[in-house]
Amino acid sequence: MARRGPCLEKVWPMQPLHGVRVIDLTRVLSGPYCTMTLADLGAEVIKIEAAAGDETRRWGPPFAAGESTYYLSVNRSKQSVILDLKAPADQAALWELIATADIVVENFRPGTLDRLGFGWSALQERAPRVILASISGYGQTGPLAAQPGYDLIAQGEGGLMSVTGEADRPPVKTGFSLADIGTGMWATIGILAALQARHQTGRGDHVDVSLLESVVSWQAYFGAAYLVTGEIGQRLGSAHPTVAPYQTFAASDGYFNLAVGTDAQWQRLGDLLDDVAAGDAWYRDPLWAQNQDRVVRRAELSERLSALFSRRPRSTWLELLAAAQIPSGTVNTIAEALHHPQLAARGLVQTVEHPTIGPLPVVTIPITFANAETRPPTAPPLLGADTAAVLANLRPAAGSEPTP
Repeated sequence: MARRGPCLEKVWPMQPLHGVRVIDLTRVLSGPYCTMTLADLGAEVIKIEAAAGDETRRWGPPFAAGESTYYLSVNRSKQSVILDLKAPADQAALWELIATADIVVENFRPGTLDRLGFGWSALQERAPRVILASISGYGQTGPLAAQPGYDLIAQGEGGLMSVTGEADRPPVKTGFSLADIGTGMWATIGILAALQARHQTGRGDHVDVSLLESVVSWQAYFGAAYLVTGEIGQRLGSAHPTVAPYQTFAASDGYFNLAVGTDAQWQRLGDLLDDVAAGDAWYRDPLWAQNQDRVVRRAELSERLSALFSRRPRSTWLELLAAAQIPSGTVNTIAEALHHPQLAARGLVQTVEHPTIGPLPVVTIPITFANAETRPPTAPPLLGADTAAVLANLRPAAGSEPTP
């Protein structure tokens, strides 16, 4: 089922990237996430794999019918073709595929694609309308360009780990691989921009994104605080550096998040606390009325609020906070999040038929259009499942350029 929102007029639904062909030379996470997103938007994605396949096919447990759930998570709606990029016949076949394509995506270590004969210079000469997207740890240029890139390393070098975790504990990485996944998203944005530019210039472009730059670009207010004032961000657990209270609290039976973003919300929070404060309405003191004062005394504020929130169950607090229009929510497990009723209503989790697993739930693209639609998902391909069919449809003339 495609994801499409309500439409006021009857418009024929169209997938935004219908008719776009992507040659996917990526593996592991950042590249496959990018190409899966393009597939969700309607592109035809042909995943090129060596005989051993994408290494994540063997990453596990967990496995389902011999398929790694890691691989399954980022390779839906693609075709799998086995090619040996060091073999002349398979190199010729890849050039034929590129001649029919709009986009090539790769996440080899910089220089590898050039050595294989498919780098940017070669593409400009043989297929000038094709867009090349390169994903790497440090970018295609600079003193560290040749270094391998990994999510954990980028989170550390990009400053993310320095502000993640509790103040009195060692740095930790985020639970999800944000550097990998986010860089895949930046690659997708760059590709879409290059496609738009090609309408004007008639030529492709080389999109160059890196894990390190992606992480640093997300520093946002942390980066601005240092660049403008010299203030270096610190680990604050779940708390926010410039808004308070904005963090996780423990109720009597579980955790919940509270986000008091305005002073008016703080005043409404005070009304809710009266019943449990037992006459000690410390929160009514003008000392706490303005956010900037609450931020300066964040630690004391957190301690005082924690004592009050621990007196009632989480469900009670969430009901009261929702009624007062104060942003709050539970701290869900992965299982609870995937069964969230709001996501069920939006159709984010869908089921596809896999050739060996059978019914396979997948988390689809989190975009809903009013007029266009996303592509109905299909199962991640078995290794080499589409080799014969794809190669049988190649153009007869290897290396021919796509039609302008």
